[in-house]
Amino acid sequence: MAKQTFSTLETFLIFLLLMMTVITVALLSLLFITTGTIENHKDSGLPATQGPTVTEGTSTPMTSTPVTSTPVTSTPGTSTPAPTLFTNFTGYHIGVGRADCTGQVADINLMGYGKRGQNARGLLTRLFSRAFVLAEPDGSNRMVFVSIDIGMVSQRMRLEVLKRLQSKYGSLYRRDNVILSGTHTHSAPAGFFQYTVFVIASEGFSNRTFEHMVTGIMKSIEVAHTNLKPGKLFINKGNVDGAQINRSPSSYLQNPQSERARYSSNTDKEMTVLKMVDLNGDELGLISWFAIHPVSMNNTNHLVNSDNMGYASYLFEQEKNKGYLPGQGPFVAAFASSNLGDVSSNTRGPHCINTGESCDNANSTCPIGGSTTCIAMGPGQDMLDSTQIIGRTMYQAAKELYASASQEVTGPLISAHQWVNMTNVTVSLNSTHTAKTCKPALGYSFAAGTIDGFGSLNFTQGTTESNPFWDTIRDQILGKPSEEIKECHKPKPVLIHTGELSKPHPWHPDIVDVQIITLGSLAIAAIPGEFTTMSGRRFREAVKAEFATYGMQNMTVVIAGLCNVYTHYVTTYEEYQVQRYEAASTIYGPHTLSAYIQLFRVLAKAIATDTVANLSSGPEPPFFKELIIPLIPNIVDRPPMGKNFGDVLQPPNPKYRVGEVVEVTFVGANPKNSAENRTHQTFLTVEKYESISTTWQIVHNDASWETRFNWHKGLLGRSNATIEWHIPDTAQPGIYRIRYFGHNRKQDFLKPAVILPFESTSSTFEVVTT
Repeated sequence: MAKQTFSTLETFLIFLLLMMTVITVALLSLLFITTGTIENHKDSGLPATQGPTVTEGTSTPMTSTPVTSTPVTSTPGTSTPAPTLFTNFTGYHIGVGRADCTGQVADINLMGYGKRGQNARGLLTRLFSRAFVLAEPDGSNRMVFVSIDIGMVSQRMRLEVLKRLQSKYGSLYRRDNVILSGTHTHSAPAGFFQYTVFVIASEGFSNRTFEHMVTGIMKSIEVAHTNLKPGKLFINKGNVDGAQINRSPSSYLQNPQSERARYSSNTDKEMTVLKMVDLNGDELGLISWFAIHPVSMNNTNHLVNSDNMGYASYLFEQEKNKGYLPGQGPFVAAFASSNLGDVSSNTRGPHCINTGESCDNANSTCPIGGSTTCIAMGPGQDMLDSTQIIGRTMYQAAKELYASASQEVTGPLISAHQWVNMTNVTVSLNSTHTAKTCKPALGYSFAAGTIDGFGSLNFTQGTTESNPFWDTIRDQILGKPSEEIKECHKPKPVLIHTGELSKPHPWHPDIVDVQIITLGSLAIAAIPGEFTTMSGRRFREAVKAEFATYGMQNMTVVIAGLCNVYTHYVTTYEEYQVQRYEAASTIYGPHTLSAYIQLFRVLAKAIATDTVANLSSGPEPPFFKELIIPLIPNIVDRPPMGKNFGDVLQPPNPKYRVGEVVEVTFVGANPKNSAENRTHQTFLTVEKYESISTTWQIVHNDASWETRFNWHKGLLGRSNATIEWHIPDTAQPGIYRIRYFGHNRKQDFLKPAVILPFESTSSTFEVVTT
């Protein structure tokens, strides 16, 4: 083979990239605390991350009282006893809870697309943690399932939650009976990870957001625990049409034709709904599992929100919690993730944005612009419209399944869990051949992105050969990957050998969770990543067969996605061969799916044969104490000369019609301050004057999909906040006002910074219906 040579331009680019890397490493070295201690979580003295208060979302109907919160305190290290349970009934104790976990909504990357510059600049809707505690009548066996409006659950987050649960409840809630699952919205804050790949994608670790999220998860579990009451569970399943497409159909076609012939679609259309009621039939909540990527909000969005899955929860909870503001009320509806790996919610499919022609090809490229112009959209006129269309489709399907659910779930509650080193699992392929998983690595097509969000460099999906130019860049910056890792991952061309990189911390996890919890004939499998459609089908079939082999017939196996620790994607062996984005992101190599099937079959057998106690816990994952801090510094907020925080810069018009948009602009302060000082539970309220009672009634808060909170960052600590109210058809005519709640950072000379609350009120305006 001829020696590779580089043009003058390529040489200059290499030199430029190397110089940028040297500067970046120098900056990170200044930011990074060099001790970098790695500790086993069980023995680690974790840094104090408790915020000043833990705020509880109210469960009272809409009122005109000031929007403040009461601190909820708990004594560290104190075990809280379980509530006294009534045991003479058939069913389960059921508790549901919901709490805010939004974190900061400015000066932080949004997690999901990996697009540089996609920082949060405000809020479309709050993010919530929705918890469900289920226990047998005598309370001896119980479980917690938590669905969280975030991109995915990080290992650091799970370990911290388990630590706090142990401190508060003793051995009641443990690694084996607690599942944390992310909805996979791509519009939630980043910054809550400990492995370097994700820390880089997050542009640092944000303790502010991490603490807010962990506190919200804990609060939702605490509410569910307190609300336990005797009840019954009912399950129902049905298809959802018009909500999804397969975004890698050419990969799906690599699976055997005989296997594909057994299914009517290249996506899983089945939704599973778990309905919860008390013994009087009063409704408590539901969990829905459905395979769909929440990517209706695309990578041009800068407002924190829960995307289509969150909108479905919003609609269901608003339907059941009449008279309550969004995020409040007793009924809790979780729309949880499943095997969504190759499933897009952009149902119009990929088209070249410059010509309009389809680019649904093996490489997702266009004749002009390549992969950067091949984008999937739809079904709406814009991303907000699409979010609501897809969310409403899921809500309507779940509503019908919920209403008709009649199959009661009964039987023992059993949980099984192991930690596993996924880099060294020996997989039995047949009676004579074995294979092994690999140290983590990302392939070239990982950098290409998907039709839901393309990469920033000119990579393409379906790349099975390396490029000397990019290999040289990688080798100079990160070092060369070993022959062992390159051979193990074939035919993936290794772009980043993350499993061989350990500075400042390992770049990817080695130790992952495998976990199953069964409720009678329902098995919930907690998957630490994103299974593709066919991966999920093979997995469910294999686990169900394992249960049946040992006497547990007719089990319903549900895949709960993005649970406990994030490990990217899992494709089938056949899909892996063509190396589209999902395959390039299958970090443990071509036999990852087979390894997971083998590991989960062990758990299923242990449950079916009552030998869970004999399972080894496996190697405990690490907890890294010190991480790279965010690259965006905290600065003092300053109002313009002659102005105060909250002053109205643009007042509302005197009169609006239904369907129009009210906009009010205030002198603002950085909203990330509100993730530290939680004096206010909302950035805004829309209030209506009630003449009979002469009071102002809150009709919307910042969890409402009718409102927008936009933050405009200026120079030298100055900023504005614009609040929008998109007046719905249901709005009653009358007199209204908009209120703004914020926090400003103040620092006097030689004194520590303080965060101070402020609030403001617009002038009144009238809403008319015609």
